[in-house]
Amino acid sequence: MADTTRLFVLRERPKGALDARTLELTTRPRPSPAAGEALVRTRWLSIDPTNRTWMDPVDGYLPALELGEPMRGIGTGEVIASETDALPVGAHVSGMLGFAEHAIVRPEEVTRLGPHDDPKLAVGPLGHIGATAWFGLTEVGRPEAGETVLVSAAAGATGSMVAQIAKKLGCRVIGTAGSDAKCAWLQDALGLDGVIHYRKEALDGAIARHAPDGVDIYWDNVGGPLLDAALAQLALGGRVVLCGGISQYNAERPVGPAAYLHLIRQRARMEGFLVLDYLPRLEEARSAIGPWLEDGTLRFAWHEVDGLAKAPEALGLLFSGEHEGKVVVKVAEASR
Repeated sequence: MADTTRLFVLRERPKGALDARTLELTTRPRPSPAAGEALVRTRWLSIDPTNRTWMDPVDGYLPALELGEPMRGIGTGEVIASETDALPVGAHVSGMLGFAEHAIVRPEEVTRLGPHDDPKLAVGPLGHIGATAWFGLTEVGRPEAGETVLVSAAAGATGSMVAQIAKKLGCRVIGTAGSDAKCAWLQDALGLDGVIHYRKEALDGAIARHAPDGVDIYWDNVGGPLLDAALAQLALGGRVVLCGGISQYNAERPVGPAAYLHLIRQRARMEGFLVLDYLPRLEEARSAIGPWLEDGTLRFAWHEVDGLAKAPEALGLLFSGEHEGKVVVKVAEASR
């Protein structure tokens, strides 16, 4: 094995969209594990909107990255050197491996995958993406059969799972997307009850047309004008599940909802959540979602980018919308 490794560090805080100066690819000596540690070779790197929030100078649910620090990122990989029996050489793990070819981890910091688990699925429907969709919908949204669910960014990794799970729970599902191809996929492949092309249609009128009796659950991945439009169309007792606000992550002054007074009139609830709170229960989500993946009744799309050097480019795809499904970076080939 080579005695060096490559990783991205935060070189400059972005002002708006990322540019070539934001993240710097550096080469360093490959680390060796100390007692109780293991060295993991990253195989798959998950690209998520939250990566962008970690670059800001304000502490969030995790401390803000300092300039010069390695870029955080969720990934899966293989143990290639170990000083702990809990993570033997050859074991596969998922966790916060970073935008890096290698990572030093401790057993309590990662989840060990089973011998038959697909490491790629562990950064998608059987990992934090699936857990986000399952627990956010079932425990925050609390859907009931027959209710109308509106999902923003419904062709994305999380949104597509929320939409399909809601359908399986007996709900009417309306999805929003920003391209003809994504709208067609939602309609034809996922079988949604209504699809809104937010770049072509007036949101208020489109939501009212698809949900004449109001929206019982709005799953928000976007924020901004779409959140306001959904708030204005809430049904009595409606619920808004705040998963993300990707339209605001690059804004120097994020804009909050102007239509929040509809929550009072409709006796509605708006609640944010973090999947971190549910990760100890990950197996519950896997048990529910796994059979649907196996029998083909739940579809999941991938947008694969090859090579660690393209990780910043892959992150940019989330904000340009020039992707379909879950964006991942293949950092290394499988050894099994």
